[in-house]
Amino acid sequence: MKHFILKYLTPIFILSLFFSCKKNQNKSSFNERNTIENTIKYARGFDIQHFKNYTKLIIKAPYQNSKETFEYILIDSLDKKHLNTLKTPLQSIVVTSTTHIPMLELLDVENKLVGFPNTNYISSKKTRLLVDKGVIKELGNEESINTELLLDLQPDVVVGFSINSNNKMFTVIENFGIPVLLNGDWLEETPLGRAEWIKFFGVLFDKESEADSIFKNIEKNYLNAKSIALEAKNAPTIISGGLFKDVWNLPAGDSFEASFLQDANTNYLWKKSKGKGSLSLNVESVFEKGKDADLWISPSYYKTLKQLKNANSIYPKFKAFQHHNIFTYVNKTGENGGVLYFELAPARPDLVLKDLIKIAHPELLKNYEFTFYEKLK
Repeated sequence: MKHFILKYLTPIFILSLFFSCKKNQNKSSFNERNTIENTIKYARGFDIQHFKNYTKLIIKAPYQNSKETFEYILIDSLDKKHLNTLKTPLQSIVVTSTTHIPMLELLDVENKLVGFPNTNYISSKKTRLLVDKGVIKELGNEESINTELLLDLQPDVVVGFSINSNNKMFTVIENFGIPVLLNGDWLEETPLGRAEWIKFFGVLFDKESEADSIFKNIEKNYLNAKSIALEAKNAPTIISGGLFKDVWNLPAGDSFEASFLQDANTNYLWKKSKGKGSLSLNVESVFEKGKDADLWISPSYYKTLKQLKNANSIYPKFKAFQHHNIFTYVNKTGENGGVLYFELAPARPDLVLKDLIKIAHPELLKNYEFTFYEKLK
């Protein structure tokens, strides 16, 4: 959906827009009536509001446990760059997470990506080609981006992510006059909530209609797969995760990973546990509860049964190990070793769900081939 054009702004009014978009300052400037219905359905971390002459992008959850929001005015005509007022469509962008790559590709704007930290982690063949051609520049590490090269690139925005409000790197970048937008897709608690962040990128590139259409198709596929899973006659018991320094990490009952397992019509043994992140348990408690589980998914970073067996003597005692019913996503990688699941799964939860249904109920998806998972051999 194309934005309404702001044709006749005077410099003074543009300046007033810039200052009024800051939190709790002169918000009366934005009390115009919305002209387009809000389409955000699942995501809780951002909002898009349409007004007569501009669009407002609101980041409601920029980092974990955030109590502040950030607002950006998006217009198609701007005489001077401001950190909170952006000219759209963007002509260049730097992103800092591989989860952003598929969304740019789905919108067909990956050619607007000019820089990325740790390009080796990019798995997509389409975007890797741009890296190999030098179109996308290597920017170092996300914690210490090469600011000299970034200044040479002069992207319209940098899309980052942060665990708290104190990110010195992003402050440095903003001090150079380059806006930083914090993307909180990783904080979403549902698979479809994460995928809906494609609309965040859609509004930046004047491709809201395309983003909405793409998401609706993903949503339709996801809900259709969920309904197929309900046709299963039984729900296999499942354990997940593995040991790291004597601690077994697995999804808590309210996490988005547990949502996947529920929607795949499985009996995840920790589905009633509280929490939206991970549980950290001792191996004895996991073995007691999960030793007879039918299936075991995502056993840490082990790529073979032999590696798993050698890692800890307790692993072979699980029924799922003995029956070779262990599935992992770490074996599907890009040419430089980036794990495809980490890159593509947030944007395509429908494919993740189908993988899990194929694992739990193979009779329901006989002709489906795994996208991310494969059986450990």
